[in-house]
Amino acid sequence: MSRYTGPSWRVSRRLGVSLSGTGKELARRPFAPGEHGQGRRSKLSEYGTQLREKQKLRFTYGLTERQFHNLFVRAGKIREGKHGVNFMILLERRLDNVVYRLGLATTRRQARQLVNHGHITVDGKRLDIPSYEVKPGQVISVREKSKDMQVIKDAVEAVVGRPPYVEFDADKLEGKLVREPQREELDADIDESLIVEFYNR
Repeated sequence: MSRYTGPSWRVSRRLGVSLSGTGKELARRPFAPGEHGQGRRSKLSEYGTQLREKQKLRFTYGLTERQFHNLFVRAGKIREGKHGVNFMILLERRLDNVVYRLGLATTRRQARQLVNHGHITVDGKRLDIPSYEVKPGQVISVREKSKDMQVIKDAVEAVVGRPPYVEFDADKLEGKLVREPQREELDADIDESLIVEFYNR
């Protein structure tokens, strides 16, 4: 399955969650899209509830179904911790997500584009693989030739706060993943146990 490139706001309204993280999608129209969007929603089955939770997380991080499932399988092979929590930590450690968390981009889509176009370096080496798994301590920075990009400057200026598991130097436009995130620091609107149930049914 190819990556979804359609209108993200429509998906946000369908799932009832802000996929961009800004909340703008649901501010004006907090109901599902379409002719019957404001009508009474039918009660979801157990399968439907699990599927919706899986789709919420998948679209939030912008992965294809294959990427998402492969990462889920990898998380299951980690001996310590819970499967669902390990899965969410692996998602957080993706390079495009870390770039987003550092505040170098306003959305994960924008962060993925910055990585794809070679504007980001890891430990001084240019890396254009959004799915690269960042290790704690690795330095993520903007390539020297890209530091004057207005889109990056605007993103840094717009940052309100950063999660406690990252550090960032605004003058150098570089930061790092200090440690792996804890579950309580991740999205509280996601019930990862439903995703585990979905794939284990």
